[in-house]
Amino acid sequence: MSSETRRLYIFKGYERFWHWAQAVLMTVMAITGFEIHGTYVLVGFNLAIDIHVYSAWALIVLWVFTIFWHITTGEFKHYLPKTEGVWKQIVYYTRGIFLGDPAPFHPSERAKHNPLQRLAYLGLKTFMIPLIWFSGLLYLFYNDWATLKLTDLGLTLEMIAIVHVLAAFLILLFLIAHLYLITTGETIGQHMKSMITGWEDVPDHGTDESKKD
Repeated sequence: MSSETRRLYIFKGYERFWHWAQAVLMTVMAITGFEIHGTYVLVGFNLAIDIHVYSAWALIVLWVFTIFWHITTGEFKHYLPKTEGVWKQIVYYTRGIFLGDPAPFHPSERAKHNPLQRLAYLGLKTFMIPLIWFSGLLYLFYNDWATLKLTDLGLTLEMIAIVHVLAAFLILLFLIAHLYLITTGETIGQHMKSMITGWEDVPDHGTDESKKD
C-alpha cells in the first residue's frame, strides 16, 4: 500500500454475511424461477418450486434481521439519498472511467456508497424488494385470499404473477448492473476484495464526498 493511500475497514462482518447470503439466495431463486416458467429443466418442476419457496422464506428472514441491524447500528445512514454529486458519478461511469479520469468519490467510514449508489440501493430497498416480497406472498397464499378478504380488491392470480415476474426482472437488471460496477475500482477486483475482507485501500487525497455529509 503506497503512502498516498490509507486502509479503511469499510464493511463489517454481518454486512458481508448478509450481502453474500442474499446474493446466493437471489441466484438460487432466479435459477429456479426460470425453471418454474419452463425456460429449462434442471431439478424438475416440483423440486424447483420447493427450493424457490424455501429460499424465499430464508431471504425474508434475512431481510428482517438486516433491516433490524441497519436501524439499531445506524448503518441505514449510508443509504440515505443525496443529490449532490450524482451527475458527476453518472459522467464518470459513462465516460470518465474509460478515459482514465480519477473517480469523483472514494468510500469512507462515514460514506460507504457514492450518491448514485445510494439512489440505486434506495430504489432496490423501497420499491423492488417490497414489490417482489408482497407479490410473492400473495402468490404463495392464493388459496387463502378469501379468508384474508383479499378477493374484494379485484386482484387476480395472473395480475400477481405478472407483477412478481416484473419485480424479478427489475432485480435481475439491478444485479447485472451491480456486477459491472464491482469492476470499476482502481483494479477490477478491488471492490470484490473489500466485500470479502471488509478492508479497502482508498486515496488519502482528492475529493471525498463523505466530508460533505
